[in-house]
Amino acid sequence: MSKQSLPAFRCEECGYVYDPLEGDPDSHIPPGAPFETVPDEWCCPVCNMSKRTFALLS
Repeated sequence: MSKQSLPAFRCEECGYVYDPLEGDPDSHIPPGAPFETVPDEWCCPVCNMSKRTFALLS
């Protein structure tokens, strides 16, 4: 799977979109990191909800 085809995920609580092409540098998630590889303890950087709150953005 190429980096361009990595799916984004949206927080169902606040609408924040995790874009794997950007990652989350403030949480030490590098650009290009697929959502599946983000640690389970990672939380939404906007509302602090758990990773389980995110859904595939279609």
